Amino acid sequence: MEIKILSPQWGHEHIPIEAFIDKIVQAGYDGIDTWLPDDRAVQKKLLRLLDKHNLVFVAHQHSAEGSDFKAFHTSFRQNLRMCCEVSPVLVNSHTGRDYFTTEQNIALVDIAAEISAQFNIPIVHETHRGRMGYAPQSAEILFAERPNLEITADLSHWVCVTESMLEHFAPVVSEAINRTRHVHARVGFEEGPQVADPRAPEWAYALDRFLGWWDAMVAVNQRKGHTLFTFTTEFGPFPYMPSIPYKGSHVANQFEINCFMLGLLTNRYGSVV
Repeated sequence: MEIKILSPQWGHEHIPIEAFIDKIVQAGYDGIDTWLPDDRAVQKKLLRLLDKHNLVFVAHQHSAEGSDFKAFHTSFRQNLRMCCEVSPVLVNSHTGRDYFTTEQNIALVDIAAEISAQFNIPIVHETHRGRMGYAPQSAEILFAERPNLEITADLSHWVCVTESMLEHFAPVVSEAINRTRHVHARVGFEEGPQVADPRAPEWAYALDRFLGWWDAMVAVNQRKGHTLFTFTTEFGPFPYMPSIPYKGSHVANQFEINCFMLGLLTNRYGSVV
């Protein structure tokens, strides 16, 4: 099984796409996890650059709009189709809303399954605050309803929502591990979705907990016979990254931290296991 480590574009939206791709290639990334640009010319340029550098592409669907279910339903379907049409290795989806009913969120899962089958591209649902999988309690209900539902595991959201390192949620965490196809490798803590700097000794306990979960996710995918497993080093910019009050300067450098995570994951898992 190949393991590929991807860079987010998040936090670098202001950089021309050519410069950003050069930056992540030089850093040693295997690919990119990002949304499709609205501008078709920029989209074509991105896809050409990915092909030129032989980079893995995970399409990030986060722009489905609509505060009511009907509007979201229509936008969600359109956005998933657009993502699949450019042939990513998988689509990471921000699915549903935390205030939609279970039945409504399940309807969206079924739409994703339909489109996934049509394009033969996995569509996986991120465990993200504000979305259908915002907490282990909500995910557990969805898992019971759809045995084939697969996820992007970003457990930083769950530790924040539950104000815990998930000690009391072992069964659903185990189920989430078994359903993971992609990982957003950001380390959260009990009071937030991102530690200030995972290199700092005060956050060693959190980093160790997340590494244990990620180890298990790699092992599960290897046992299932998957040929590819992907991580995105997803430490984000302000306001995920704390800043010094009144000065506006960040307490750490986002890209340096993500490159630290790139090295950590590469050394831990290698490119092939």
